[in-house]
Amino acid sequence: MADKDKKNKNFEIPRPEFPKRAVITAGMPYGNKELHFGHVGGMMVFADTYARFLRDRIGSENVIFVTGTDCYGSPIAEGWRVKVKNGDFSGSLEDFVQSNHDKQEETLGKYGISPNLFAASGLGRSKEIHADVTDRFISSLYRKGQLDKITTMQFYDEEAGCFLNGRQVIGKCPVEGCTSEKGYADECDLGHQYMPENLLNPVSTLTGKTPSMKPVTNWYFKLRDYGQLMKDWIEELKKRKDIRPVVWKTIDEFLKNPVIYIKREFEEKYFSLRDKMPEHTYIEEKKKPSFTIEFSELSDCDEACRILTENGIRYRTGKTLVPFRLTGNIEWGVPAPVLDDTDGLTVWVWPESLWAPISFTETYLESIGHDRNEYKDYWCSKDSQVYQFIGQDNIYFYGIAEPAMWMAQQESNEKTSVPPDGELQMPVIVANHHILFLDKKASSSGVVKPPMADELLDFYTPEQLRMHWLGLGLGQRSVSFMPKPLNPEADPKDADPVVKDGLLLSNVYNRMIRTAFYTAQNVFDGIMPDNAPEENILADAKKAVLEYERYMAKFAFHQCIYVLDSYIRNGSKYMAKVLNGDTSDKEKTAQALANLFHIIRTAGVLLHPIAPFGTEKIRDYLQVDERIWSWETIFEPLTFFTESAHKLKFLPPRTDFFTRHESQFAKADE
Repeated sequence: MADKDKKNKNFEIPRPEFPKRAVITAGMPYGNKELHFGHVGGMMVFADTYARFLRDRIGSENVIFVTGTDCYGSPIAEGWRVKVKNGDFSGSLEDFVQSNHDKQEETLGKYGISPNLFAASGLGRSKEIHADVTDRFISSLYRKGQLDKITTMQFYDEEAGCFLNGRQVIGKCPVEGCTSEKGYADECDLGHQYMPENLLNPVSTLTGKTPSMKPVTNWYFKLRDYGQLMKDWIEELKKRKDIRPVVWKTIDEFLKNPVIYIKREFEEKYFSLRDKMPEHTYIEEKKKPSFTIEFSELSDCDEACRILTENGIRYRTGKTLVPFRLTGNIEWGVPAPVLDDTDGLTVWVWPESLWAPISFTETYLESIGHDRNEYKDYWCSKDSQVYQFIGQDNIYFYGIAEPAMWMAQQESNEKTSVPPDGELQMPVIVANHHILFLDKKASSSGVVKPPMADELLDFYTPEQLRMHWLGLGLGQRSVSFMPKPLNPEADPKDADPVVKDGLLLSNVYNRMIRTAFYTAQNVFDGIMPDNAPEENILADAKKAVLEYERYMAKFAFHQCIYVLDSYIRNGSKYMAKVLNGDTSDKEKTAQALANLFHIIRTAGVLLHPIAPFGTEKIRDYLQVDERIWSWETIFEPLTFFTESAHKLKFLPPRTDFFTRHESQFAKADE
């Protein structure tokens, strides 16, 4: 018994394992506008933080962070047309996209977001490689028998004399339970998919008229064939601590049999038509205003929808897997491969955006002199892992359509939800909940207009915003962003939540660093003491490092912030205790400084992915190289990176490593 207790006492929680190589992607911003705060604060900052962490953790040479502008689709073409018509833009459609791409890249730089490549699916070399990958991907699915050529009805504007795509049609989403009032041609703004003929109350955005329907033929991926494999995959995801429940819960909703919800007022009429419909199950739900009919085949459900429509019965369809459309007839799109004489088609923007990160990885590898085919070392090897940071609304595409198409690309005739080495590996989907603005869902096309990302920098520093967004807990729930300068209902007496979260750096940590430097300059002529940190200091640092690492492995960014808050504030208390103005005992002061510099060094490494500007400034004044960020030596003291009698860079009076925005000083002085 005593041996068992001793063993348990000495037991340490196993450290998380990380891959040898990694790709980090962030959902691509659309090429019709600059970045609003949701792009940056709801997704990009999280992807960048994890990419920076992995660069420190497994080596920057083993990490590729790619994202870019999503260049194609009807919203961009329509937005450009309207701007040119109104005199707000002069230039080609490609010029329009290039202008927005350049602005997006500039904004990301201001926030310290550092992809290895910020590409563009429709510009430059990345456009050429993306077109090649698109042809390769779709042609492969066709050769494997995973595509269907399906003729469906498409909206047609008789007055404008053209087919309508995407957001050229607006109506109400037909999916039961969806609250969206913005249903487009075949998907709503919440990501629900449906057949175009099921859209409720469609209107052409070109003329304001109700469009007609005309037959068109396109290629569809056989998504429904992968229902069982997706179910197997979901069961594995449910067991993993690094997969957020919102991911597998959302996917699970679509893995059910097709259903139709019919208003109770039409029940008698339904019973009169029941025998004319394909085989189905009637589900009585007495307490609900509607009843449900369930089908085993999607085609049977579609036929029932047709019968109900012809007889004037109102209904809504449930979430289920439907054929995933790959092609369309919009001119502004990636050319589709010619299959079975289907010439002149382009690829629908959503499918090609799913494999765009593969294209961008190839583009980046080529740009640094590598063979493009080396993308397989990152996307197809079990030694590697792909992490995809997305918003909650896009789980359908990244969590259903993409994994199924990855399964379909397997060379083996026996498809599996766990791909063998050498095949496209399943990505880890890191989905954030909605970041609201002033307690309302913000959308650039909605009533509540979100601030642009650049606009926020008129009030806050990038690191104040990064700290605040990472601490919101978006991995757990939807949270509102409440910037005081942009909140007309804010109480003048209340603290600004963004400023408050940034005080850990601009006040507490900043003061600790300055005190250490000024003490070293005043007492030791800027020479850093060679003393080894004391055991309790090393133990506290190790504890913080291991807690942070466990949380980062689960993408619990708000918990990482909590660890840093506790560690830095405890360090500040230690500083106040041991450096209280009396430096007459130099030996004692040297030991206190050695301890304090170890706290500063440890906090700096943990902050490096979160607050890159200030931590790089710390490294510069410490006069050490970038090895300080490596997790291979994370438990070592600063003297590991220096020679004896190491001279620190002189820190002028009132120098800040982290600061508040200048507008905040102006208000404080009033």
